Amino acid sequence: MSEIFKGLPKVGYEGAQSKNPLAFKYYDADAAVLGKPMKEHLKFAMAWWHNLCATGTDMFGPGTADKLFGAAAYGTMEHAHAKVEAGFEFMEKLGIEYFCFHDVDLVPEAQDIKETNARIDEITDHIKEKQAATGKKVLWVTANMFSNPRYMNGAGSSNSAEVFCFAAAQVKKMLDVAVKLGADGYTFWGGREGYETLLNTDVGLEQENIAQLMRMAVQYGRQIGFDGDFYIEPKPKEPMKHQYDFDAASAAGFLKKFGLAGDFKLNVEANHATLAGHSFQHDLRIARVEGVFGSVDANQGDLLLGWDTDEFPWSVYETTFAMYEILQAGGFTKGGLNFDSKNRRPSYTYDDMFKGFILGMDAFALGLVKAAALIEDGRIDAFVKERYASYGSGYGAKIRDGSATLEELSAIAEGLGAPSLPGSGRQEELQSIVNQVLFG
Repeated sequence: MSEIFKGLPKVGYEGAQSKNPLAFKYYDADAAVLGKPMKEHLKFAMAWWHNLCATGTDMFGPGTADKLFGAAAYGTMEHAHAKVEAGFEFMEKLGIEYFCFHDVDLVPEAQDIKETNARIDEITDHIKEKQAATGKKVLWVTANMFSNPRYMNGAGSSNSAEVFCFAAAQVKKMLDVAVKLGADGYTFWGGREGYETLLNTDVGLEQENIAQLMRMAVQYGRQIGFDGDFYIEPKPKEPMKHQYDFDAASAAGFLKKFGLAGDFKLNVEANHATLAGHSFQHDLRIARVEGVFGSVDANQGDLLLGWDTDEFPWSVYETTFAMYEILQAGGFTKGGLNFDSKNRRPSYTYDDMFKGFILGMDAFALGLVKAAALIEDGRIDAFVKERYASYGSGYGAKIRDGSATLEELSAIAEGLGAPSLPGSGRQEELQSIVNQVLFG
């Protein structure tokens, strides 16, 4: 197929002083940060659904962007193949090594699931050929179990056992695809795994059924040789009023309750965290301390809007704190930074597609550099260690190791008399350190 993004060059690194909008200012793929190239710290991935499928359609109007990529019409296999060519050219020009997708991002869904699966086989043959030619890898795959009307009440959480069977069939097929294309992960995003009203909902049954679908996925995946990570992607609401994977904490609790933590980790999305009333850093921290940090959907929400806007990340505060948590977690293993981000509706050109990714990649590259600087500076970590120093010896250490009793600690408290204040939290000083490291 001929070049699709004509006139758009391979994007290179030109440094912070460059005024070229089609150049990286901070992302230098091979530059070393904490002893490892940027590209290994960041593991950028292209989301098929937003980048190649989203045209800017919203509830108030049709799309503005042409995502036909030379095909005659949307919803055809010709268009599906055109997206493959466009996606690989796009990744090649931006130096992106990974991609991820839902089943119906790749092909139009047919009325008969057997026909849909045949289309998936055809298109993944094409993708596999492109992988062999370019070396591009699949970060993770997933099944869209929220768009089709049959999933109006969820997939694993559906009140219909028939619908559950369709969900199982989609998961099975995408695990087959994961093995075929060498994917490093499989993600469950429960877009409708929740409820609108408790008046018609058996919460216990629905959660048990979701867990059962996940168990079957693990069993089948391991059986066919899938050795990647399984992920849950937390989200509190939208489209359902309440979704069971509300945030990192509730998702981690769900995994532990149903014995899934050994196979599952979390794919944390920035915009989903803020919809839950948390910061992006908060959900990453919870995933880290719970031992289930896995991968990241990199985007940013608009705090003045109450929905999932999926904007390209640009706040260096956000990306710095995100990379701080990721570095403290030991970095990515099988996961990475998937840009679950889309251009704004008025940004509808091919140029805009490139500039969105340049913005996001630069923002995370700068965040990586600044997070590494915060760690190397050491003052924040040293203060946190000092703040909890009383638990390092004496009765504090006994509290930590579980050997203290209530009677013993009560006697200590009586001997202390009036308690002293626990020491200043020095929040303003720490925030000043952050600003100094970012802008000094």
